[in-house]
Amino acid sequence: MGRKKDLPLLEKVTITDIGAEGNALARVNNLVVFVPMVIPGDIIDIKVVKKRKKYLEGRIVKFHEYSPDRISPRCRHFGICGGCKWQHLPYELQLYHKEKQVRDSLQRIGKTEIPCFLPIKGSDEQYLYRNKLEFTFSDRRWMTREEIESGNRIEKENALGFHIPGLYDKILDIEECHLQPEPSNRIRNAVRRYVLANKMSFFDPVNHDGFLRNLIIRNSIDGKVMVIVVFFHEDEEKRTGLLDHIASQFPEVVSLFYIINSKWNDSLVDQEPLLYKGKKYLYEDMNGLRFRIGPKSFYQTNILQALELCRIAREFAGLTGKETVYDLYTGTGTIANFVAGQARKVIGIEYITEAINDAKVNSEINGITNTAFFAGDIKEVLTLSFIKANGRPDVIITDPPRSGMHEDVIKAILESEPEKIVYVSCNPATQARDILLLSGKYSVAKVQPVDMFPQTHHVENVALLIAGATENTDIQVEQIEN
Repeated sequence: MGRKKDLPLLEKVTITDIGAEGNALARVNNLVVFVPMVIPGDIIDIKVVKKRKKYLEGRIVKFHEYSPDRISPRCRHFGICGGCKWQHLPYELQLYHKEKQVRDSLQRIGKTEIPCFLPIKGSDEQYLYRNKLEFTFSDRRWMTREEIESGNRIEKENALGFHIPGLYDKILDIEECHLQPEPSNRIRNAVRRYVLANKMSFFDPVNHDGFLRNLIIRNSIDGKVMVIVVFFHEDEEKRTGLLDHIASQFPEVVSLFYIINSKWNDSLVDQEPLLYKGKKYLYEDMNGLRFRIGPKSFYQTNILQALELCRIAREFAGLTGKETVYDLYTGTGTIANFVAGQARKVIGIEYITEAINDAKVNSEINGITNTAFFAGDIKEVLTLSFIKANGRPDVIITDPPRSGMHEDVIKAILESEPEKIVYVSCNPATQARDILLLSGKYSVAKVQPVDMFPQTHHVENVALLIAGATENTDIQVEQIEN
């Protein structure tokens, strides 16, 4: 077996731009080098860690000069935690690069002209904007490079925090997080102190053992808090001790749940949350509407920006009160209920049954009577017979997951021939791909990026497509039909 070839050290490289997944990039010998945690203007030495045919991936070895744009990150965990990779980038430059990401994706992948590109809508709150965080218990704490290189013997240690990117079994112990308002940090740290003092075992993801598994904290704008504690197995005495401690220490916690999850994975889709104390739901008000949020409900994590997103989607739809609207990937019906007052009828489709149940309740508590919601795989629900039974859509609003829409869904949209498509996306690359597939019959009229997640590279984008083919894609329509 041959010896693995050493990868090179690239010295005094100037970072010039930001590319895929928020990683910065430089160009060396006609190759693009992607490097995390740096910004344009930094001059660094790069150790190449992966060599591809058309690009390299590397990590920082040494800084020679810092970018004049660099600012000090707020969080002590910056550089290790994978959550907020852009804290060292001024917010106005974060918005610039997000807007550029949307434009580049639509032009390069979607091969589309953009007659009206509206400036990105930034977030008024750049920290403390999230209404939900999930933390993981693990007996395999992530050790820093300094700890490892110290030569000191390190036993397995417990951690309550976030997964290290790309490592399922390593958890960074989080002392502070600036994404969710208090009492989020106080609750997490109090839970850690209590379980350590009472010698409760943290989950071992390798050997699939231990007692404590996850801690989920949700909050509403008015300061009410829901806490869900996930245990690997039942131990009534220890469980009630911890839950009573949370309830007694934090009067803001008005809803306290627990879940026993003994599966191999952390997914809670098929798990039943059990109410221990308090109310079953939180409620959130949005522009005169009231939305119910349960322990498993999907709801946009940046509430104020979610309102902006709904307003843009409604404005792009241009409803007059006469339209039949289909809201695909409706979730808990936030957009569907938001636009219902300006439509004749709104049909929402979502594959998660619990979300559809929430959507129906959200219509009921707001006195909305012109919505109908259906649960099921959208590519199987959205058929010609379904469209015949519920009416041809005049407008389709679609808000798919990061992977975008299935080709069968795109084909069904093309066959239903709505006058407008409002495409809400959390991934400009897959949105651009889908727009290209739709471009045999639809062209982009305007787009509006929205920053839902400051301090990260993630960006939402709303695109309005109107009936009328572009010039490039008869081939793409044939691809779907075949």
